[in-house]
Amino acid sequence: MVKQICLLSIASCVAAFTSEAPSRPPTALYGGANGYATSLEGKTATVESVKGLLENSEMIFTVPGGAITVAETQTLRRSLPEGTTMKIVKNKLMKRAVEGTDYEEATADMLKGSNQWFFIEEDIGGTIKAYKSFLKESAKVESHPITGGAMDGTAYDDKGITAIGKLPSKQELYARIAGSIKALPTKVARVIKAPNSKLARAISLATKEGKDES
Repeated sequence: MVKQICLLSIASCVAAFTSEAPSRPPTALYGGANGYATSLEGKTATVESVKGLLENSEMIFTVPGGAITVAETQTLRRSLPEGTTMKIVKNKLMKRAVEGTDYEEATADMLKGSNQWFFIEEDIGGTIKAYKSFLKESAKVESHPITGGAMDGTAYDDKGITAIGKLPSKQELYARIAGSIKALPTKVARVIKAPNSKLARAISLATKEGKDES
């Protein structure tokens, strides 16, 4: 009898505690492993963000995403040129983001393991140089090489990415073209004024004939 009374008392206490305890919102609201980033809304936002980065990127490349401290990540971010974004993206979300773009086929074999992506708007050479310097300074040359990248729908390995990074940037090419155009009138004038040049004699002869006819 005593045993039954004790059991009834315990059951009553448990029921009272359960009914009075406030219900806890879904774990997604508290962040962490099951936070906003892993919710449907968070995943959708990530995909849209990556799509925007892809639209404005001339090139993207990826490196292993693990074993980099917060301090090292901050140092790397500060060393990157303006217009370059570094972002860890889960493979499933990256796959959704590249669907229907020039990057879809080019990145198909790169969506394995943990990836940290670099989205480069303009300064490809500067970005690659900054990352290579980071690898040397942090002793991560062997553990965090460039595992792949894509540009204009074509996939490249580390050597290909590095080679592209050594090419002149668009700004450098524009500057060279502008300089050539600016220097062109001066060079033409020098040729025309050269006393022994065929062009100078032809112009002189044409001018003389024009005067004689008038």
